[in-house]
Amino acid sequence: MRFALVGNPSVGKSLIFNQLTGLGVEVSNYPGTTIELHRGNTCFKREIVELVDLPGIYSLDGNSEEESLVRGFLEEGETDAVIVVANVTRLERNLYLLLQVAEYGLPMVVVLNMADEAAEQGLEIDPGPIRDLLGVEVILTAASQGKNIDRIIPAALAASRPSKVEIPYDHHVEAAIRSLGKMFEADRTESLRALLGFGENPELLEAARTIADEIESRHRMTAAQIIAANRHNFAHQIADLTLKEEVVLPRSDLDRILTRAFPGIPILIGILVGMLLVVFIAGSFLEELIVDFFDLFALGPFLALGLPPLAEALGTSILLALQAGFGIAFPYVLLFYIIISILEDSGYMTRAAFLADNAMHRVGMHGGAVIPFTLAFGCNVPAIMSIRLLHSRRERIIASFLVTMVPCSARTVIIAGIVASFVGIAAAFSVYGIVLLLILATGLVLSRVMPGERFGMIMEMVPLRRPDPRLVVKKAWTRLSEFLFIAMPLLLAGSVVLGLLQFFGIMAIFEGLVEPITMALLGLPGYAATALIFGILRKEMAFETLAILAGTADLGVVLSSLQLYVFAVVTVLFVPCLATITVLLREVGSRITLAITLYTVALGLIVGAILFRLLS
Repeated sequence: MRFALVGNPSVGKSLIFNQLTGLGVEVSNYPGTTIELHRGNTCFKREIVELVDLPGIYSLDGNSEEESLVRGFLEEGETDAVIVVANVTRLERNLYLLLQVAEYGLPMVVVLNMADEAAEQGLEIDPGPIRDLLGVEVILTAASQGKNIDRIIPAALAASRPSKVEIPYDHHVEAAIRSLGKMFEADRTESLRALLGFGENPELLEAARTIADEIESRHRMTAAQIIAANRHNFAHQIADLTLKEEVVLPRSDLDRILTRAFPGIPILIGILVGMLLVVFIAGSFLEELIVDFFDLFALGPFLALGLPPLAEALGTSILLALQAGFGIAFPYVLLFYIIISILEDSGYMTRAAFLADNAMHRVGMHGGAVIPFTLAFGCNVPAIMSIRLLHSRRERIIASFLVTMVPCSARTVIIAGIVASFVGIAAAFSVYGIVLLLILATGLVLSRVMPGERFGMIMEMVPLRRPDPRLVVKKAWTRLSEFLFIAMPLLLAGSVVLGLLQFFGIMAIFEGLVEPITMALLGLPGYAATALIFGILRKEMAFETLAILAGTADLGVVLSSLQLYVFAVVTVLFVPCLATITVLLREVGSRITLAITLYTVALGLIVGAILFRLLS
């Protein structure tokens, strides 16, 4: 059995999916698209059930990749039943999509989520009208509390009857549906889709286009506008029957504070600066504890064993890699992902997008681009993937250039682990200042030279809510597991290779060849170039490799403050990591990816050289 989850963005659909499937989730692209689908399995009474989390959309009538994907999924009958998740606190808007899905006549279960928030707002919910009008099971849930989630799968398995709903459309639209049905033996749904311009039958589409033009001449509105208005009216009637306001509970309107230029923008800046301070200070404290622990209980005892030179070199490389990964990268990545998860789950991200809209327009994008930019502080890969939210290719190309320059958590590891630890916190913030100025300058130039349309911003302001600590930790762990299970093996393998190359003298030859260039241009020793190359695999590996090649995690002993500062700036700007390059190829193509790569290489080397000349 296969069930598909459908719903608007920010209704808790993915949270329900995760609660139903647990950790065994497969992420894959839908054939012919760049959109990722999450698939997972669950077992109920010894029966395996596959769940598919379809992208969040507001309507099935648009032409975006996400809307086309969901529409195709429903039309081709790729699911045994549809689980439609709706935010009951914003029921009328959510009912629009629900009614569209119901018109396909598939077995369906309706999940009215966020019942806990509805109760807090003084709303009484009667699921009876939806159940009676659609002929489907309706379940009230509170996904953040896990309430009634266990009822969804049994209800979907029992959903054998197709959903039944007939929206009362304008009499001209109803007449058109009947005419098309008689002429082409099309059912109600197929005729309606044809009036909206969707379908496979060219003769049906041509006849529907002629009738739609006649309807438009009579009403001075397109057929699509009339159909949408009728659906909204019907959704309004159902919402009035379903929701009743018991008591208007007094609530503080924080949005009056958070969405105004003052004090909203100072609060936004304070949150970002506070986030970085927590990562720097707490991360440095944890790093010192873990590094000292490895020195005392791992490296020291191992070197005291007196093993043969090759075995000692390999063992030391592995221990240094573990020390670098757990001691240097792990504390910063963990703290950053916890803070980002709190901001996401609290609903603050959409407020940040609203505040950033004017500034983003100056660099050729709208406020929605703040979401990829904020995600980029965690990892550039999901940030690049999220540029699909932007409307035009022009905006996506500009965002691709700028997002790859944003210091991700791996770069934060470098800034915090090198600059904050060995140079100073003020110097660490200056690296962010340099990168911010370069991002602004790059954006201003690209916004003037890049051809294409500009679009405004329409975004749902999700309600502010108190983050659930369990969900925050789970989300942070899911993101952190990528570092532990992907980056750490790479780091260990790279460390062993470096150990062998160093043992056999190959690294000394390479470093001897490049050292005159790196010293003259950047004032860095030859092994720093090796570290930069390894940083292409994963950005934090540049720092970790530098520690391995230097033979100590206490880099202040072997390199000066200026060398550490220049190395950090060059690494932060230098070439996106391999994973980011791979995603860029998929999202914007090879030409733009090559341009971004060459631009960041040149930018890193030029800025590094200028800083070395100015500060030496």
